[in-house]
Amino acid sequence: MTDETPDSLIPYDEIVQDALRAIPGRVLRDIARTGTLPGNHHFYITFKTQAPDVSIPPWLVERFPDEMTIVLQHKFWDLKIGEDHFEVSLTFNQVPAHLVIPYAALRFFVDPAVNFSLEFHVQDSDDEPDPHDAAENDGAETDEQGSNVVSIDFGKKK
Repeated sequence: MTDETPDSLIPYDEIVQDALRAIPGRVLRDIARTGTLPGNHHFYITFKTQAPDVSIPPWLVERFPDEMTIVLQHKFWDLKIGEDHFEVSLTFNQVPAHLVIPYAALRFFVDPAVNFSLEFHVQDSDDEPDPHDAAENDGAETDEQGSNVVSIDFGKKK
């Protein structure tokens, strides 16, 4: 038996990232519905400016060619929540701008009022995900007692 963890044919990292990205979507959806931030809550949202489907003014891309962080606290409007993105209008040095940010472009979502933060992995736009080998399973295998329950260790691969 070997101590080496086999490569998974199930993209667990991607599944976890997708699930985590639902959190900012849900929080922002509640804010958009009520129109206000409750209590002292406010958000620092960092995203990749060159990620697919990000739409920000060219002068912001020029100023922030890789990542930028926006703050949703006092001065924002037109917050709209989509299935896979959100839109918001903000001012930068008193110049208004409308931003469309896919959840897939998020790097960080932070609510400093309650010391909550999420970090996301973002696939570079020119990188394709590694291909997965097709599973070659024939069906469920059973142990001596006839059970097909398998114990799984989800420890992080080193």
